[in-house]
Amino acid sequence: MLKTKILLSLFLIVGTLSSCKKDNYNAEKQAKIDDGLIVDFLAKNSIVAVKHSSGLYYQVLNAGSGNEVTASNTVTVNYQGKLLNGVEFDKSTAPVSFSLAGNLIQGWKIGVPLIKKGGKIRLIIPSALAYKNSSPGAGIPENAVLDFTIDLIDVQ
Repeated sequence: MLKTKILLSLFLIVGTLSSCKKDNYNAEKQAKIDDGLIVDFLAKNSIVAVKHSSGLYYQVLNAGSGNEVTASNTVTVNYQGKLLNGVEFDKSTAPVSFSLAGNLIQGWKIGVPLIKKGGKIRLIIPSALAYKNSSPGAGIPENAVLDFTIDLIDVQ
């Protein structure tokens, strides 16, 4: 019985310690890495994009002509999300609506208001404006730069 208690205690201690992830995330260092990856990606794919002061890169494919977008709007969009290696991790199959004030990555909150209703934009989002050093699921690794194409269908 004592051996069982000792083994169980040891197992719990090892399990607890191994589940503690050391957070060595250095935002400044990661921003430089991401920027280099993005600049290289843009050059290799002949994409002309503008760098926003936040570090986000964007390419306005169609500026749109409808209502302007603010942080308090709900937008209806079609979108496709890829990693820089071209692997698609998400795509809308029908128009979806999001509140820009809601639980969205910063890259969307910054990028979507750069176009108007009816517009289309490509956002190359550094990890700091996406999921940082976390992985939200199997399709997106930690520190991932994300490549979104977004059609802005409606603005409410």
